[in-house]
Amino acid sequence: MIRKLVIAVITALALVAGALLCTLIWQGQRKPDTTGQYVALGSSFAAGIGLGPRDPKSPWVCMRSVNGYPGQLARLTGLSLVDMSCSGSTTSHILDGGQMFLGPQIAAIGPMTRLVTITSGGNDVGYIGDLMQASGRAGVLGKLFWKGPKPAASRDYARVADNFRKIIAAIHARAPRALVVLVSYPAVLPPEGICPALGIGPDMATTAREIAANLHTATRQAAEQSGAVFVDMGRASIGHDACSGEPWVNGAAPVTGTAFHPTQAGAQATAHAVLDAITGKLKPA
Repeated sequence: MIRKLVIAVITALALVAGALLCTLIWQGQRKPDTTGQYVALGSSFAAGIGLGPRDPKSPWVCMRSVNGYPGQLARLTGLSLVDMSCSGSTTSHILDGGQMFLGPQIAAIGPMTRLVTITSGGNDVGYIGDLMQASGRAGVLGKLFWKGPKPAASRDYARVADNFRKIIAAIHARAPRALVVLVSYPAVLPPEGICPALGIGPDMATTAREIAANLHTATRQAAEQSGAVFVDMGRASIGHDACSGEPWVNGAAPVTGTAFHPTQAGAQATAHAVLDAITGKLKPA
C-alpha cells in the first residue's frame, strides 16, 4: 500500500514537473510583439514583482505585475506598452536571452518603438540577492549554500556597463528614433546605519552600499557614453529608503510586496521621474 502511494506521488510530481517544463518552453518560444510604442526592459525592479495582479502576458518565471513602473508610465503617457522585464534577469538576458528558455528582451524592439526604459544590473552583481541571503529571506537552500557576500570591489561592474552600451547600440540599430532611458535603482538602505526593517548587520549594509554606488556609477556612465537619458532614482529616493517613514523600497519582511523591492509608492515615483525626464524629448511616430 505504501509502495503504491509513493509511486503515485512520484508519478504526480513528475507529471506536474513535465507540464511546468512544457509551459516554460512554450512561453520561451513565443515571438514577442514588436509593435509597441514603449518597450520596457529589465529585472524585477522594473517588473514590479509583488505589486498586484500578474501581467497576463508575463511568463511565469518573470513574475511581472501590471503595477510596475512600466505599466504606470504607459498609463501616464498613453503609449502602447510591450513589457519584457523579467524578475531574475541580467543585462546578458536582455541582450542575448537564455533565462529559462526565454529569448532576448530586446527582441521586442521594432520600427514603431519610440521609448525604451531599462532597469537592470542588480542581478549581475548580486546586489539584492545578497541582501535576501543576509536577511534570511532566501530560505533553507540559501542558508545551506550561501557563505557570505563577496567583497563589493570584486564584482564585475565593467561588464554591466559594457552590456548596457551594447543593449543601447542594439536598440538604436532596431529603432533609430527611439528614446532610450536608463533608470537606476532606488535607495534600499539609508546613507548611514541600519534599522530593524533591513534584517541585516552593519557589515552587510556597508557592502550593499558599496555595491549600490558602483552599480549606480556603471549605469550613469553607460548612459552618458551611449547618449541615453539617465534617470537617477538613487538620488531621487534619498529619504525614502527601507528605513524611512515613506519607503519606496521594502525591507526584509514587508506586509505587502516583495523583500528589498519597490513599494507601490516607489514604482509610482519612478514612473513620474521617467515621465519628467522624457517630457518634450520623444520623437513623433
